[in-house]
Amino acid sequence: MTADDTRAARLMLPALAFAGIVVSLMQTLVVPLVHTLPTILGTSASTASWVVTSTLLAAAVVTPISGRLGDMIGKRRMILVSMGFLVVGSVVCALSSTVVPVIIGRALQGAATGAIPLGISILRDEVPKEKVASAISVMSSTMGVGGAVGLPLAAWTAQNYSWHALFWAAAVLGSLVAVSIVAAVPESTVRRPGRFDVPGAVGLAAALVLLLLTLTQGSGWGWTSPLTLGIGSASLVLFVLWGLAELRTPEPLVDLRVSASRTVLLTNTASILVGFAMYAMALTVPQLLQAPPETGYGLGQSMVTAGLVMAPGGIVMMLLSPVSARMTGRHGPRITLMVGTVVIAAGYLLGAIAMQEIWQLTLVSTVIGAGIGIAYAAMPALIMGAVPLHETGAANGLNSLMRLVGTSLAAAVMTIVLTGNTKPLGPVDVPTEGAFLATFLIGGGAALAALLIACFIPGRSPASTDDVDDALEPSAVH
Repeated sequence: MTADDTRAARLMLPALAFAGIVVSLMQTLVVPLVHTLPTILGTSASTASWVVTSTLLAAAVVTPISGRLGDMIGKRRMILVSMGFLVVGSVVCALSSTVVPVIIGRALQGAATGAIPLGISILRDEVPKEKVASAISVMSSTMGVGGAVGLPLAAWTAQNYSWHALFWAAAVLGSLVAVSIVAAVPESTVRRPGRFDVPGAVGLAAALVLLLLTLTQGSGWGWTSPLTLGIGSASLVLFVLWGLAELRTPEPLVDLRVSASRTVLLTNTASILVGFAMYAMALTVPQLLQAPPETGYGLGQSMVTAGLVMAPGGIVMMLLSPVSARMTGRHGPRITLMVGTVVIAAGYLLGAIAMQEIWQLTLVSTVIGAGIGIAYAAMPALIMGAVPLHETGAANGLNSLMRLVGTSLAAAVMTIVLTGNTKPLGPVDVPTEGAFLATFLIGGGAALAALLIACFIPGRSPASTDDVDDALEPSAVH
């Protein structure tokens, strides 16, 4: 490798990691505004909830599509398209004061989520093989870092400036990412030319939208209401029809035969559960921190303080990425995933017995964040060790989609638990202490279920970095 190649490789990872952090930051950008959105946008609470829901829906729909297009026309090109969505969406929100444009802008921001799996695939294609494991670990950790670090920054900005400043800042960050990608990231030479599966994309998008609508709106509509049951059933029917059609398509959006291989299927299933465990913490700990002290267990903290408590977990994710890479190189990605799930479960168990002080919840969120960082670092290595090289973009996109499904499930389950177990406090009802305890136990249970699934993922003999790289070669699939 020449000196220029070495410098390019060193610049590539920071540029892609910057992109991952900015994209994941969009997930928590409006969290400090959630309770004030109806007032500032002049709408009802149910309508304002679409400011969050639209981002999730767009991310779920676009992520697998951008992965396939990246394999076909270029991964760097699709990252730049993603940044275009982010910048345009941010500007739309920044210039708006009514709910409909803000919902549209947030959907455009969500469409940028595909940049993270695309970045992982570029690293697999372009980084020297001895650096692949560590580079993927760093990139994977950005999924949690942006959200954790972004929460206190977004809260501070919203508290001290106009809420529009959040979106102007997002637009600037997206523009800086685009410039850094152009300057430091080469286009991957690994391509899979062919026809784009438009019917497959439309079918998957429709099925995902109906599924996520059921999960995100079910509590408001009523879980047993005809609307919820009808949309949920329709999503299942569409998924079945879509799967049958994909199996008959010569160039499918998602190669279900590859996705049904034992390694890919079990890793994606574990990804749903780890995504669940991550979001369960993000939803539960801030609410416990902000609960009124009059409850007897609430800590009465501000959103900024709650964000600062969560921030160390995100930082630890990044700091542990070299450890995750060495663990993968020595023991294989399956063992790394198992270790991560054990750490997550330990963090939730700690939370179940120690949630009375701020420092305790800081420790809990940090331990859980560490486990998530370790687990997230292992997933792309498992996926890319089980798919052909030209399928890495689509396969990583599907894996990221599974994590999004996990976060949606967590949102639905945690909402049921926290709103279904309340006690009166003045004019309002607040979750009971038992409800928060239940959320910790459920989060830990999800991590243990992921551990159980990981036990059945085919293992690889650990050894040198060369062996890890060989595991990522397409020949290893067959």
